[in-house]
Amino acid sequence: MLSSSVELLHYDFVQHALIAAAFLGLVSGVMAPMIVLRSMSFAVHGTSELALMGAAAALLVGVNVGAGAVVGSVVAAVVLAVLGFRRQDAAVGVVMSFGMGLSVLFIHLYPGRSSTAFALLTGQIVGVTGSSVAVLGGISLAVSATVAVLWRPLLFASADPMMAAAMGVKVRALSVVFAILVGLTAAMSVQIVGALLVMALLITPGAAAVAVTNRPGVAVALSVLFAEIAACGGLVLSLGPGLPVSVFVTALSFGIYVACRAIAGVAGGRIR
Repeated sequence: MLSSSVELLHYDFVQHALIAAAFLGLVSGVMAPMIVLRSMSFAVHGTSELALMGAAAALLVGVNVGAGAVVGSVVAAVVLAVLGFRRQDAAVGVVMSFGMGLSVLFIHLYPGRSSTAFALLTGQIVGVTGSSVAVLGGISLAVSATVAVLWRPLLFASADPMMAAAMGVKVRALSVVFAILVGLTAAMSVQIVGALLVMALLITPGAAAVAVTNRPGVAVALSVLFAEIAACGGLVLSLGPGLPVSVFVTALSFGIYVACRAIAGVAGGRIR
């Protein structure tokens, strides 16, 4: 099994998939701690459902699936930001159910192979082409650079929005910008791990990181490390047995989270 994995790593499509996983690990790791800090886990799931809707619509009409996922997720993120991305579970649930219903319709109407449509739910990283890798790389670098530029006001608005607003920080505008960044990241994740498993990379690495540190910079660094291990490690582990990549990505993410919670528990909560 190990020899099979090593042999497959020499193929171009596997190398493309590994690069795509690395990009996804980078952007997911950067975004995850802030998503956890802003209590947006449910909203991320809703955004992924709208990304699925856009991807399914693109698949139905015969255009680029990645572009469809980006459009759907960004529209969802902006709508949720306007309705109230924080503490608005009802709004998120309404938007998510609407997007999921349209996704089911588009997938049902798709005349091609059912496996192609099913890949939107569970991911199909080995189908990533060289051009797709370039697009994913551009998105991941753009999202990471935006977070770096807006780091201080974004962190302030995430930790204490009322105080940030009182100090003149444009909290509402930052919420919309961050929502768009979440949408772009979700669109990347849908293409690789599928709409059903987006939270394995957009939530779990950040939740694991904040369990063992209360320093924002360290949390981001750890989150990126955890996301890279889950994304790239999950891909490599899936090559030998030929199982879906998402199985190993979620398993590694969960294992890292449990380990971090155990470390926090052993330390008696002092590190928090």
